[in-house]
Amino acid sequence: MDHPVAESPDPAAKPAPAKPQVRRITPGAPLRWLARGARDLVATPGIAAFYGIAFWAMAAALGAVFRNKPEYTMTLVSGCLLVGPFLAMGLYEASRRREQGIAASLSESLTCWDRHLGSMGLLVLVLTVLELLWGRASLVVFAVFFDTGMPSTASVLDAVFNPRNWQFLAVYVLVGGVFAGLVFCTTVVAIPMILDRDTDAVTAALTSFRVVLENTPAMLFWGALVVALTLLALWPWALGVLAVGPWLGHATWHAYRDAVGWDA
Repeated sequence: MDHPVAESPDPAAKPAPAKPQVRRITPGAPLRWLARGARDLVATPGIAAFYGIAFWAMAAALGAVFRNKPEYTMTLVSGCLLVGPFLAMGLYEASRRREQGIAASLSESLTCWDRHLGSMGLLVLVLTVLELLWGRASLVVFAVFFDTGMPSTASVLDAVFNPRNWQFLAVYVLVGGVFAGLVFCTTVVAIPMILDRDTDAVTAALTSFRVVLENTPAMLFWGALVVALTLLALWPWALGVLAVGPWLGHATWHAYRDAVGWDA
């Protein structure tokens, strides 16, 4: 009786791509990411200086808009949240190269985009839609809930925090928090994933959401640290952003490396 002959594997066939696996991380892990990010910052001072200046320019523009056209502040914030992670991709590249024992360079960090244009383009589209919705929602909140007229340059804080505008402030913070949370969940590890494995945008975004959902305490702590350090860096004259921006960028790479593993 003849037995079927087992087919030998096709040597030309490509192996199945590795799949991302979300790891469990401890609530205190963000402190470890910051420590590792600080080491990368010290090891690549020239790269940190370049990106720090870029982040500072964004913060300065945000401050100017807040003082002169406060109704457009959240629109610019959403724009910064869109541009910032992609700008930080160069920092992720520097951390990635250091992790692999390869010398990091500014030129490599500036050109790391060109190998991932397809995936990055789709993610940019998703975040652009979120940005436009956020900006429109912020303008609607201003139009509906702001009771004392548009604030002047000299009295913007007094006007915004006027007791008559408590409903505006509550709704403004709520709307901003919802959209900021969506941006955070979508990008917290998505861009490092694309840089590391050229993952498609959908897989990267869904994995990012899974990281937040399966490690909520740690990711809430990480989000709170990012917000707190960013706010502290904005005073005085946003000079702290020169160091905090690159620091958080490097730390985000280590957040990805801790939170996402790859099967064989």
